[in-house]
Amino acid sequence: MDNLHEECGVFGIYDLDGNDVARSVYYGLFALQHRGQESAGIAVSDTHGPKGKVDSYKDMGLVNEAFVGDTLDKLKGNLGVGHVRYSTAGESTRENAQPLVLNYVKGTLGLAHNGNLINANELRQELSETGAIFQTTIDSETIAYLIARERLNCNSVEEAIGRVTKKIKGAYSLVVMSPRKLIGARDPFGFKPLCLGKRDNAYIFASESCALDTIGAEFIRDVRPGEIVTITKNGEIISDTSHCLAKEKEARCIFEHIYFSRPDSYIDGISVYEARLKAGRFLAQDSPVEADLVVGVPESGNAAAMGYAMESGIPYGTAFVKNTYVGRTFIKPKQSARESSVRVKLNVLKQSVKGKRIIMIDDSIVRGTTSDRIVSMLKEAGAKEVHVRISSPPFLWPCYFGTDIPVREQLIAYNRSVEDIRKIIGADSLAYLEINRLDEMVNGQGICKGCFTGEYPMEPPKEDIRGEFEA
Repeated sequence: MDNLHEECGVFGIYDLDGNDVARSVYYGLFALQHRGQESAGIAVSDTHGPKGKVDSYKDMGLVNEAFVGDTLDKLKGNLGVGHVRYSTAGESTRENAQPLVLNYVKGTLGLAHNGNLINANELRQELSETGAIFQTTIDSETIAYLIARERLNCNSVEEAIGRVTKKIKGAYSLVVMSPRKLIGARDPFGFKPLCLGKRDNAYIFASESCALDTIGAEFIRDVRPGEIVTITKNGEIISDTSHCLAKEKEARCIFEHIYFSRPDSYIDGISVYEARLKAGRFLAQDSPVEADLVVGVPESGNAAAMGYAMESGIPYGTAFVKNTYVGRTFIKPKQSARESSVRVKLNVLKQSVKGKRIIMIDDSIVRGTTSDRIVSMLKEAGAKEVHVRISSPPFLWPCYFGTDIPVREQLIAYNRSVEDIRKIIGADSLAYLEINRLDEMVNGQGICKGCFTGEYPMEPPKEDIRGEFEA
């Protein structure tokens, strides 16, 4: 596993005219498929029908694998939430697929969560000691239980969510449906993205703006870090910003711009594509090298490669043909299978690289196992030289907020110099993006650099809470 795993994608829609929304959720999830490829799910309810009745379906696999036949036709309702998942915490099982649907005294809750809590184990223990019985191993269920419990002691579900945000620590973008409301909430640091859109008389929450484009919705705005936005049955948009932090404390995951998000998305007003172009330009300015062709490792390396070419004046070209029917490298569960999948996924255009000095742009190096294979493939295809440029700084620390950057000992940059890494991957030269360039990439917005510096926006857990990613 040398590529990072995505986190998850969330989507919610409330059609105030009463139209069924399951198909819109389906296509919204399709647009967010890159964020999670293990499982997919949809939950819907009819706000004009029996209060609290929820139809839901979820299964393992891609969106089009989970929803087959007449599955969507059975999901009737004008209020719905959807989720695509990659497990950064909790096992990869159908039980852990989302959305979670909870029936309790006040009705029902449907919840989709993107992110990772760092105090989930502690909260789970407290809930268990007071009678909670958990059906899953994911921290999202802890959030759902807490909301249900708080709702018993307050006047509205959005107030309950506000109370819960004071107890949970970590990264979360939430889309929650109650019998007559749709709520979007984002953690105070803004680790994970969430935006609000509108199509006709329907309101939508989505992890990325590309999902709004896919269903023909208009982008309204991003949900602010720390904000809770409620859509009522009358079409009111109620905003609670009492949990927001000062701008300088916001800490968005920079990998949304480097790798996770689709290039046609905008995250907090910043074009992902433009940010990647900038990263490439910065690499050309800070780490120039004489070469004949600049190429990107698909997909996230392509825009940065274009930026490098534009800045350096070296032609941009295509060196790799990607099998579009193969998912990202990490889909294969075993390391042996994952290693062979590099060649299944990519093939080199020999006529493009033969006899040339190549600059190869990629978004990151985690363990180095993919990079050395890609460099070898280029040289086997006749490349005279391969100069590797990485559009992020070296990983030196793990992430606890929904990205599965592993423990330090598994990181190729841990206790190694850039020259050491260059030798391991077989490149003729290697350079990373300078860390001070990250702020320029996103026009000075608050970002988290913890995986590069070890300085996190909040105190990290004292033990690795992501057991499956330990050494």
